Amino acid sequence: MLGSGAWQILLFLLNGLIFILIGLQLPSIMARLSDYPAVDLALYAVAVSATVVAVRILWIFPATYLPRRLSSKLRTRDPSPPWQTVLVIGWAGMRGVVSLAAALSLPLTLPGGQPFSERPLIIFLTFVVILVTLVGQGLTLPLLIKRLGVADDGGGHHEEAHARQAALAAAQSRIEELTDEFPDHDDLIAQLRNQYQHRAEHLGDHHQGGPSGEAEKELLDHRLIRRAVIEAEREAVIGLRDRGSISDEAMRRVERDLDLEEMRLEA
Repeated sequence: MLGSGAWQILLFLLNGLIFILIGLQLPSIMARLSDYPAVDLALYAVAVSATVVAVRILWIFPATYLPRRLSSKLRTRDPSPPWQTVLVIGWAGMRGVVSLAAALSLPLTLPGGQPFSERPLIIFLTFVVILVTLVGQGLTLPLLIKRLGVADDGGGHHEEAHARQAALAAAQSRIEELTDEFPDHDDLIAQLRNQYQHRAEHLGDHHQGGPSGEAEKELLDHRLIRRAVIEAEREAVIGLRDRGSISDEAMRRVERDLDLEEMRLEA
């Protein structure tokens, strides 16, 4: 989880850096396009943007339905989605930092040493396409979804529930095996057995169409209790550090374990 968060922050910073670079270069790029009439630039921008949007929409339909027509196994495993869903996928083809990075990577000069005279135009058109798709398609996507009546079919939740049930069954089976392997630790085995049994009861509530009010409240109460206990531990450790009884390094090691335990509350 921490690694995923770090990568998300890194990607955000890289995306921001690329757009900062294009913002710094845009005035000089526009100055180099002074030889082009404004009408021609507008026509180029409209033509390229319309082509990019239309090609994706026209391509996504055969790419979705043709493999399912050719493979019965694929049709059985993943049935063909309705055309409304495919249209939304096609309309969601926003361009971003990858297109911009590709345009910025174009060389300033050709192999013969001559200036790459069309580079500013390519970067300008790429910027316009990104603007049209992110602003135009991005802002109209919720309206398109609403007008077409596209909704989540809950397939992801069913798959997650199935995966959790399989993991839970494997854990309960392994706990019973550990009873024979570690006969001197009956108390711990019993605690784990009760913990996973309790988790199975809540998972069953979710699988049957959503938890009941009492089951949901019980689950929330348990999390609040466990979080309160962890917070008490954290305050005690910080107090020891503040009084000079332990070092910062010792406090960080204990806090790391408390952080991991707190993260497990959402499991």
